[in-house]
Formats: sequence, structure tokens, C-alpha cells
Amino acid sequence: MNYLDRNEFNFPPSPKVVEAVNNFKAETLCYYTRIYDEGKKSVVSVRLSEIYNVPEKQVLLGYGGEDILKNAVHYYLMKGDNKTILIPEFSWWYYNRIAGECGGNFEMYPLHEMDDTFAYDIDEVIEYTNRVHPRMLLLASPNNPTGNCISPEELGRIMENIPHDTMVLVDEAYASFISTDTAYIAPLVEKYSNLIISRTLSKFYGLPGLRLGFGFMGAGHDDFLSYANKYLGYNRFTEAVALAALDSDDYYRSVADEMEWDRQLFKSELGNLDGFKVYKSVANFILIKYPIEIKERLQELMKQEDYKIKFMTDKGLESTLRITLGRREQIQKVVELIKKAYNEK
Repeated sequence: MNYLDRNEFNFPPSPKVVEAVNNFKAETLCYYTRIYDEGKKSVVSVRLSEIYNVPEKQVLLGYGGEDILKNAVHYYLMKGDNKTILIPEFSWWYYNRIAGECGGNFEMYPLHEMDDTFAYDIDEVIEYTNRVHPRMLLLASPNNPTGNCISPEELGRIMENIPHDTMVLVDEAYASFISTDTAYIAPLVEKYSNLIISRTLSKFYGLPGLRLGFGFMGAGHDDFLSYANKYLGYNRFTEAVALAALDSDDYYRSVADEMEWDRQLFKSELGNLDGFKVYKSVANFILIKYPIEIKERLQELMKQEDYKIKFMTDKGLESTLRITLGRREQIQKVVELIKKAYNEK
């Protein structure tokens, strides 16, 4: 089966990751790590502190990026009377569920369809946040499924112009696919105590099965850190593989660069067909509007060929597909099947 429906990794792991897996000593699992005796969370949080130039205390670790998100939303919406979180329209359904799990409520602010992309209106986000004054504001950059992002400058403008008691949670799970810039993170979390930036090893580093997310937050949240951190440390096998992945940036960058071929193929082969629109994407997936009348036939063809893509059902996106960017032969096949369904209509 070719899974192109959940933004997973259809390439081999890096050689360093393979080596770390093959050389891992099972007896290591017989003992807890001792790094918490030094007042630190993990060898991984120490390494992330070095890479991102953020104090180790302000580095977050979790069971995937979803754990970072869940811990933050649950903690801050359960404290005090303000239980509102603002969530972007056309975003990951899981955000809504997390809020509901802890008795919170969510309001959606708009994402705007432009020419070949979706976009945040930064002034509108600022106005909306000041008017609603939520406990939390969630920003997804890049956003799933629309594939658009905000710049560090835009994030800084939002932070500067909203209430300081609104926690801002930025989901950057897909941020590394286009941009190599991470230098903005340290100054922002140093300046704004109400900022959390969440990342993961699941997407760019292609390890969703490892379940390790990480993030960074402003200072002064000792109670939240006590709530979120693991007293006895983290999975030692996961730590070993994570360190190898973090040391494999060149390999994963080469894979990310290959995905531009996928984007261009979709644009050139489908972009000019009636009823299609190929949206700009800065993530490892692409959103495509298609003629809804070919849906059933396309689903049949995908099933016959053992391919899975995401047929969107969100309100306003019912006639779109979200397709994970994979190997060239996979993307060529998907394009072929889409065109076949289109020509048979």
C-alpha cells in the first residue's frame, strides 16, 4: 500500500538513523537515564538547546508533536475561568478535539483563499485576538491542510500586539520543509513569555513511528514544565534514534528538496485542467481542488492500485484532495490516476 494520506515519510531513514537502530544495545533499556540528576530532561533536550540556542529548561519534549499540543492546551485551558482558544479555519481537526477534552471551547478565525494559496490576514488575527481575548491563540505554520505559513516577522507582529496573558501556541510540525531558518526562535521565546513553538521528528525527519515531539517556550512557566515533563526521563531507544536524526540534517534536506519535483509535476500536469487548482505548499503535502464529480471513480482507481490519498470532507474544502509528497514514481502514478478519472468523466 502507498500511504499518501497522512503526511508520512515515503523515503528510507537516514543512514545515521539506521546505524543508531542497528547498534542500539538492549541492556540500555534496563536502566533509567541519570541526566535528570543534573536537572535536565534528556540528552535530546540538551542537544536541542545547543542546536536552537534556547536554554534547556525552556525546551519541551513530548510523545510526538500532538503531546506538546495536548499538554499545553489542557494545562492552560484548565487554569482559571478563561477557557477559549482561537483556532485557524481549515486546520487540523485535532485542535478542536483537544480543546473539548478539557472542557474548553474554541472559536475559529478566518484563513483567506487568495490566488493559488491560503493566507492569514495578520491584522485580522490581531484584531480578532484582542476582541475575543482568548486564553490561547493557535497558529499553524505551515497549516495543515492548506500548506500556507507565516513569517517570523509576522509572528513577531502578532506577539507584540495581542494581550500578554494570551498564550500563543505555534504548531510548526512542517516548518523545515522549505525554510532552513531557525534563528528566529531563540529571540522570540526570549522576548515573549507567552509563546510556545511546537515541532516534531515526525515530518521533516520522517520518524512518525518514533513518537517524539519537541518545542520551545518563553520563561516563567515552572508549573507547566512540572506538569509536562517526565520525572524519570524519556525512552532511551527513542533518544538514541532522535540524536542520530538531528545529526542528519543534510540527508533530510536533500529529501525535502526532492519534493519540489512533486509540486511542479502536480502544477504542470493538473494546474491547467478545467476544475483543478493546485495550491502553493511549503509542507510535505499539497492541496488540490478537483472536479467533485470524479470523486467516486478516483476513489475506485486509487483502491485498485493500492494508493491512499486524503479526500477532504471539511466544510469549504469538500472538493479538494490533500496528497502527501512522496517518491517520484508514486507521484507520477497519482497524477496518472487523477488524469484517468478526469478523462473518463
